[in-house]
Amino acid sequence: MTVSKNKFGVPQYPLDDARRLFVLASAIDLLERPTPTAIDDLTGIDKSSIDEQVDKLREQYGMVIHKFGDIYRIESWGDVLNKESVAKAMRQDA
Repeated sequence: MTVSKNKFGVPQYPLDDARRLFVLASAIDLLERPTPTAIDDLTGIDKSSIDEQVDKLREQYGMVIHKFGDIYRIESWGDVLNKESVAKAMRQDA
């Protein structure tokens, strides 16, 4: 399956692809000020769906992610995900 990339080289995985959540987690970790607008700009993930997607990361993967105002912060990657492995989803060759 060929996956297109946006202007920043971030793969644009289908909506139902788990790697899309991994891109979100990587963006939160990577960005200095990970607001919904900044995450949307970098990843192409619609800012109106980010809270819902963050909830999935919490529920399905055990991540601890806090939101302070509009800024997200990862406290823990949980027991399932590995930060370095998750980051590979953002660098995936299309």
